[in-house]
Amino acid sequence: MHTFAKAGLALLACVLTAGAAGAEPHSFNFSPVNQYNLKVSASFWNPIIRYVSEKSGVRLNLKLGRTSADTTSYVLAREVDFAFTNHLFSPDREKMGWTVFGRRDAPPVRSQIVVPADSPVKSLAELAGGTVVFPGPEALIAYKVSYAELMRRNVNVNPVFAGNMDAAFTQLFAGRARASGANSQLVENYRGRESKAFRVLWSSAPFNDLALMASPRVPAADVRAVAQAFLGMRKDPEGRRILDAAAELVRSPQPLGFVAATDADYASYRAFYANAPITLR
Repeated sequence: MHTFAKAGLALLACVLTAGAAGAEPHSFNFSPVNQYNLKVSASFWNPIIRYVSEKSGVRLNLKLGRTSADTTSYVLAREVDFAFTNHLFSPDREKMGWTVFGRRDAPPVRSQIVVPADSPVKSLAELAGGTVVFPGPEALIAYKVSYAELMRRNVNVNPVFAGNMDAAFTQLFAGRARASGANSQLVENYRGRESKAFRVLWSSAPFNDLALMASPRVPAADVRAVAQAFLGMRKDPEGRRILDAAAELVRSPQPLGFVAATDADYASYRAFYANAPITLR
């Protein structure tokens, strides 16, 4: 081989080796829906995803929007690779190909319509013509299911969106709304954190808690590694410490952990969409 050709190949090999040595490991964005205010949401999730990144060898970056609708918009724009959500079970969004690999190890949640415990409102019919606050238009449990019930009963209300569940409850207790659509788990969390008392006007059938999901773009080996890290947290002393701190932060009445799940665990969500008013699909 010509001397110059040999030199060129040697130089190319050096460049490729240097590039490989300095290459940053690929990272993935993780977006959990905003169940709490932005500060609490970040404080809840950052230690968890740092742990999962370290244990799995797959780097995750927390990507949160200002509201739950903003965060879901990142998912729909394909800017996110992993999510903790229940916003992807409508017929149109299922076509995106996301898969369930886990969920929070918690009792099923229920959609609720709540008022302050000292409110004079005792029934859904009394909400007619009044303002009802919801976290956001993407909130399946707290908005879509509860609003569908109001529509089914022909109770016409003025819906307003606060951005997340904490903000909705703040408006409720400030008297800016007559009632709030809610997630039963977050009602209990808020009651514990803020010492607020609620009266439940209506509660739905149960739904499994939010799903840990992966985009079809993520290599299967990376999904498996991330899933194993999430599912093993409760069994590992370090992981358990992080989960217990997260549970304390949001005043969860149950220990926090993650368990394996599949798409079949979310049949109740698909059943809701099959029967929901067209405006809520």
